[in-house]
Amino acid sequence: MQDTVTDTPTAKITPEIVAQHGLKPDEYERLLEILGREPQITELGIFSVMWSEHCSYKSSRVWLRTLPTTGAKVIQGPGENAGVVDLGDGDAAIFKMESHNHPSYIEPYQGAATGVGGIMRDVFTMGARPVANLNALRFGDPSHPKTRHLVSGVVSGIGGYGNCVGVPTVGGEVNFDAGYNGNILVNAMCVGLAKTDKIFYSAAKGVGLPVVYVGSKTGRDGIHGATMASAEFDDKSEEKRPTVQVGDPFTEKLLIEACLELMASDAIIAIQDMGAAGLTSSTSEMADKGGVGIELDLDHVPQREANMTAYEMMLSESQERMLMILKPGREAEAEAVFHKWGLDFAVIGVTTDTGRMVVKHKGVIEADLPVPVLANSAPVYERPWVPTVPPQPVLPQWVKAPNGNLDALKTMFGAPALCSRRWIYEQYDHMVMGDTIGRPGGDAGVVRIHGTQKGLAVTCDVTPRYVAADPEMGTKQAVVETWRNLTAVGADPIAITDNMNFGNPERPEIMGQFVGSVKGMAEACLALDYPVVSGNVSLYNETNGVGIPPTPAIGAVGLIPDVAHMADIRLKREGELLIVLGREQGWLGQSLYQQIICEKLEGAPPPVDLNEEIKAGRLVRALIREGKVSAVHDISDGGLLVAVAEMALASGEKGSGLGVELFAYEGKLPVHAIWFGEDQGRYVLAVDPERAEEVVERARLLALPARIVGRTGGDAITLKGEEPLTLKELAAINEAWLPTYMAGEV
Repeated sequence: MQDTVTDTPTAKITPEIVAQHGLKPDEYERLLEILGREPQITELGIFSVMWSEHCSYKSSRVWLRTLPTTGAKVIQGPGENAGVVDLGDGDAAIFKMESHNHPSYIEPYQGAATGVGGIMRDVFTMGARPVANLNALRFGDPSHPKTRHLVSGVVSGIGGYGNCVGVPTVGGEVNFDAGYNGNILVNAMCVGLAKTDKIFYSAAKGVGLPVVYVGSKTGRDGIHGATMASAEFDDKSEEKRPTVQVGDPFTEKLLIEACLELMASDAIIAIQDMGAAGLTSSTSEMADKGGVGIELDLDHVPQREANMTAYEMMLSESQERMLMILKPGREAEAEAVFHKWGLDFAVIGVTTDTGRMVVKHKGVIEADLPVPVLANSAPVYERPWVPTVPPQPVLPQWVKAPNGNLDALKTMFGAPALCSRRWIYEQYDHMVMGDTIGRPGGDAGVVRIHGTQKGLAVTCDVTPRYVAADPEMGTKQAVVETWRNLTAVGADPIAITDNMNFGNPERPEIMGQFVGSVKGMAEACLALDYPVVSGNVSLYNETNGVGIPPTPAIGAVGLIPDVAHMADIRLKREGELLIVLGREQGWLGQSLYQQIICEKLEGAPPPVDLNEEIKAGRLVRALIREGKVSAVHDISDGGLLVAVAEMALASGEKGSGLGVELFAYEGKLPVHAIWFGEDQGRYVLAVDPERAEEVVERARLLALPARIVGRTGGDAITLKGEEPLTLKELAAINEAWLPTYMAGEV
C-alpha cells in the first residue's frame, strides 16, 4: 500500500500554534498558498525554522547581495558552510564567524561552548583541519547583577570546549557596555587549513545515493533553537533554557578526526554540518543545491531519548552531528571509520529524482514537501529604513584637558575598556598544535601553516560606539581596523567574514543602522580588495524593545609569506626611535578618552581615508619584510599614548618591559588631543635611529605624515613636565581590574 501524507491525530494548527512557531499570520497564509493545503505539525515545524530569520536571512538578504564577495584569491564565497581563500602552494584557508548570542545569555556555559563547536563544524565539514579559534564578546555594564555570572560562564564555555578539542584560541576581543545588559553577544570564529584539491561542498548531486548520519545521537536539546535566535527577549526569556543545545567537545574531536580520515578517500560526494535547524536544514539545503529529492526514514536515526517524534527529530539541534552523501557501495568502508572512532553511523535515507523531501517515521509520512520551495520560498523583506544622521564633529579644543596626560593614561588603563584581558585568554590554550607564533594580546594572532614558512594571520574587531554614532563610517572603520591589524604583523590582508549583530529590523531606525553598516562595509572592502566570503546575521538582539548597540563584528585573515619576516607589538631594544605614521588630527569624538575621562560620549566618530589606509599599509608591510622596523602597532582605542604604553608593557612581564621617553609635542593641536585622539590609519613603528630618517622620507614621498615621537629606554614612560609613570605601576593597574572584578571585589 502506497504511503500518503498521514491524517493521524496530531496537534491541530491554530493561530496560537502558528505564532509559537514564529510565523506571522501573513507568512502562514503564504505557506498555505505554497502547499495548497494545511501543513501537518511536523511540516509546520520544518517551515518555521527554514523561514526563521536565523536560517533564511529574510530581512537582510536584499542588502547582503550588495557586498563584494569575489576576488583573485576567493575559492568559495558566501553560500556554503564557510568561505575559502587561496593561500598559494595548494593551501587554502577556510573560515567563518557566527553568533551564539541568545543561547549564551540564557545558559552562558553551554551557549558559548556550542557556539565554538558549531563554528568548528562549519569549517571541518569543508575538509579543513581547524587551526585557530577567535571570539568577540560583548557584556553588559560590570555593575549589572548578571554580568559577572555571564562573563564567567561564557569564558569557561569557550575555554572548556576549545581546549578539549585541541584547537588554539589565538585572539579576540571583550567589551563591557550597558547597551548589552539584556543581550550579550558571543561571536565565535574558526579558521582551518585544507588543500585546494580536497575541499568538500554540500551539494547532494546524484540519485539513489545513501544519505548518512554520523556523530552523536539525537536528543531533545535545541529544539526550536533557530526560532528562539530569531526573536527578541522579554521578561520570560529564562523559560527558553530548553532550546539551548548541550555540547560534548570530546565527541567533536572524534568527529573531526573521523571526517578528515574519510575525506582522505573519495567516498564522500557531499557533506553538511547539522547546525541550526538540524536535520531539516541540512537535508533540504543539500538536496536543493544538488537538484535532487531526499527520502528520510527517521526510524534509523540514532536517538538518545525514548519515544522521540518526527517533529522532535527534524528540529533537534543536538550537537556533534553531520550528514553525508556517499558514493553507493562505500557505506561499509565509511561505517568502519566512524565506528573506529566510537561514533554513530546510520544510513537514514536516499536521494531521489522527485525533487521532494519525504520524511517517514514508523511507516507514516510525516512530511512531504517540495525541496526548491522549502529551501528558497522564505519571504524576502525590503524593510522600511531611515538613515542614522551622524552627529557633528567635536573639535579637539572643545574637549577638556586632563590634569596630567600620564595620570589620564593610568585611569584609562585601569578601566574595563582597556584593562588587561589576561584573566580571560589565559583560560584558553593558545599553544596547542604547536604552530602558534602570534599569541593573544597583539594586533593579530598568527599560526604557522604546518610544515612551511608561511603564516596565517587572523583577527576580529569592531568599535560599537563608532557604529552607533555613524553606522556607515563606523563599519568602514571596523573593516580597516582588521586590515591594519593584519598589516601590523606583516600579513597581506586577503578576505573577511562578518557577524552582523543588530536589534529588531522591523523598526526603521534599526534597519537603517543595518543598511548603513552594509554600505560602509561594501565601500571599504571594494577599495581594499578585501572581499566578504562568509558571515552571519544576528537580528532581534533586544529585550523589552531595547536593542543592543549596532555591532557588525569583522573577522579577517591574511598571509605572511615568510614568518621570519613578521612583526609584533613588543619593544625590543633600548635607544630605538618611535615613529608615528599617519595623519594626526586630534580626533576625540566618540573616543575612549572622552568616555572615561570626560564621562560622556558625543560627536562624530573619526573619519576613514581609504586611500591613505592603502598607502600606509603597503609601506608598513614593506618595512617589516625589509627588516627595517623592530616593532609595529596600529593606533586604535585610546590613541597614541595608549598604543605606546601597550608596546612598552608587551616587552616584558608584570612591568619588566622597556620604557619610553616621549618627546614634547610642538604642533598646533591641543596636547591631550595628540596623545589620546583616535585618528585612523596610523601605526607606531620602532626603528633603529640610523634608519629613522629613511622611514620618514619614504612616508613623505607617499604624502603620508610621519613624526618621531619618542625613544625607547628605562623602566618608565616619561613625558616632559609630568611625573614619570613606571611600567611596574602601570602594569599593576592594567592587570588588576578584571581578576578583582571576577573575584567579586569590585
